[in-house]
Amino acid sequence: MTSRPTAYLEHPEDVLGQWLDWAASGQTALIMVAKTEGGAVRAPGALMAVRSDGARAGYISGGCIDADVALQARQAIEDDTTVNLRYGAGSPFTDLPLPCGGAIEVNIQPSPDRAAIQACRDQLAARQPASLRAPNGFTAHYQPKLRLRIAGRGADSLALARVAASAGIETTLQLRDGEDVAAARHDGFDNVIALQTPAGLPSPSDDAWTAFVLMFHDSDWETPLLQQALNGPAFYVGAVGSANTHARRCEALRKAGLPEPQVQRVRGPIGLVPSMRDASMLAISALAEIVEAYHQRPPTLFQSTAIILLAAGQSSRFENGDKLLARFKGARLIDHAAARLSGEDVAARIAIVGPDQPGRVTALEAKGWHVIINPDTAAGQGTSLACGIAAAGRITSANAAIVLLADMPGISDTHLRRLSASNSPGTQAVMSDASGTLCPPALFARDTFPALMAVAGDAGARRVFKSLDRTATVSLPPQEAFDIDTLSDLEAAEGLTHA
Repeated sequence: MTSRPTAYLEHPEDVLGQWLDWAASGQTALIMVAKTEGGAVRAPGALMAVRSDGARAGYISGGCIDADVALQARQAIEDDTTVNLRYGAGSPFTDLPLPCGGAIEVNIQPSPDRAAIQACRDQLAARQPASLRAPNGFTAHYQPKLRLRIAGRGADSLALARVAASAGIETTLQLRDGEDVAAARHDGFDNVIALQTPAGLPSPSDDAWTAFVLMFHDSDWETPLLQQALNGPAFYVGAVGSANTHARRCEALRKAGLPEPQVQRVRGPIGLVPSMRDASMLAISALAEIVEAYHQRPPTLFQSTAIILLAAGQSSRFENGDKLLARFKGARLIDHAAARLSGEDVAARIAIVGPDQPGRVTALEAKGWHVIINPDTAAGQGTSLACGIAAAGRITSANAAIVLLADMPGISDTHLRRLSASNSPGTQAVMSDASGTLCPPALFARDTFPALMAVAGDAGARRVFKSLDRTATVSLPPQEAFDIDTLSDLEAAEGLTHA
């Protein structure tokens, strides 16, 4: 089911998309909420696009200041001047008080960076988190839209799909009965799949922003469908039914071999309001729970992740001094790795260097890294890994750690986001896969930290990864899968990147 675009677009993907359409034929301002105080309708980062003729998309308040902001945006376009405005408490606009008693600060850009907007919108459309920075220094972090996958039969499934569609949530319906399939298509739903057999389930397209809901009772189907969802990246897995039904389902999942942390992920009975008997009321109650879970996700992918950069290598094979201080693509080699995720909110940035490497320390501290000296680098890379993991373990907010190597300058932020997005609940580790070879960067959940700290010599984290039960891999593009050990490696990498 599709909805017609309106002036009240909400998600940044949609507002930025409208801005790009309008900006292709005329100057269009972009307005961003940079700060709120007290009660506010929209959160910092909310967007509105205003065309030079006054047309607008998106909103930044409950209607109390939007018209004036649009007027100010048109003037900013005429003057071609970026403007920062404050409404409410402490504002010079005394004729526009906010009923909530708070304040809103907005940034109006008459000529924003089109490339930055296109990149942000494209990342969101590709189901990746994205950020957008305003000229005043405020950076907004955005998540992809909530998606819903419903497997079921009868009135409950269709009611939930209709409520979700009315909220603009993209929904996939997997239905048991032909009657339900026909009804869903009659209602205008495009993504409707007829379930055939429990042994032949359709492949899901779940990602880290997908909620899966089982909306029927059928013991033959329940375990395969729930098992499939639990083995994927969906942030929410729920099932309709009573407490007794939920207990029976969980026991069936245990018998099917699912580990207890996975079983405990299944929510049931679903809904913020218990014991709803009407399909429409159950749908509202269930969707409210799903929306709550979606908004309880960290605002950025890396807020609960420590980034560990291993930069203690001895450069013993490099023929021209310290390889990490050698020039590569106009900067020192170490600067490329140190710049990774520089615009992201992370739990910690921890870099491990060896003794007598002051140049590395200076470079890393300048980029905001907490540098730890590993005196035992001669004993192998495992000692540096243990140092970094031990430091991450002392960060109480770090539920996971990403391990990077300083001599892999080609790694992109996009690849690191894919690693993090593949870290579904219950997953213990995610490694990069370079044409069939496991390699860094790698992400490890907190419960693997003790095993990583016990790694000896140059074994690295791969041995720990292979010992785990619940892992995932992410393909590393060939143009990123190189490291620098020798001068010829550096020269070859320059040729590769230039190509």
